[in-house]
Amino acid sequence: MELNITTLAERPELEAPMWGMKDLWPEFMMYDPVGWSHFGRIVAELPEYVLVATDSEGRVVARGLSVPFQLRAEGRGELPATGWDQVLLWAFSDRRHGRTPDTVSAIEITVDTSALGHGLSAKMLDAMRDNARRHGFSEVVAPVRPNGKHLEAAASIHEYAFRTRASDGLPHDPWLRVHVRAGATIEAIAPASMTIGASVEQWRAWTGLPFDTDGPVEVEGALVPVHCETTRGYAVYVEPNVWVRHRL
Repeated sequence: MELNITTLAERPELEAPMWGMKDLWPEFMMYDPVGWSHFGRIVAELPEYVLVATDSEGRVVARGLSVPFQLRAEGRGELPATGWDQVLLWAFSDRRHGRTPDTVSAIEITVDTSALGHGLSAKMLDAMRDNARRHGFSEVVAPVRPNGKHLEAAASIHEYAFRTRASDGLPHDPWLRVHVRAGATIEAIAPASMTIGASVEQWRAWTGLPFDTDGPVEVEGALVPVHCETTRGYAVYVEPNVWVRHRL
């Protein structure tokens, strides 16, 4: 597939069609409070870190969002166990306090459902690495959401993340495999990368499931079971991710 990848800063008119893509994200993923409050800020304040891919007809087929932040600020240094949520909070805290960023974190790479199967995710990852390099950074990190893990919700993320294929030694998970092929190393687990808490009524609306018993509930698209407290009226999803590091 012929692809043209630009930043949103270069082509701001692509913002609306970028958000209009059809994707495979489960509905409940749209309600992470940290993502909800910061995604619009990435587009508004950091358009030079937002990548948009168009096909030969000018149709938007993929997007990639990233943020610069200061990993080596006092009290940090390690990739956080609270992963995706934490890096977004750090990035915008650093902007507010005028800290000079030293690292770029990937936030999202999404491909339109009509363009799946053409290797676009790998091309967007390469473009994100190149974009960070152009901005003077020497590394990109990513709290990766392993896209095969939802098929094994009960499996330990600590085992799953480091599982490899006997044929070539590459990661078992397809999305982790793309990162490693691009030169990344698997660094750590982020066991509480994203936390979504809501009422059982909201979870019922998002999933179509009854959420009528206490305990773990397996939800389509979730990497681990959702913990339900029916008698208290709420349920909480704590998603694990896998930190990878790309040296540029």
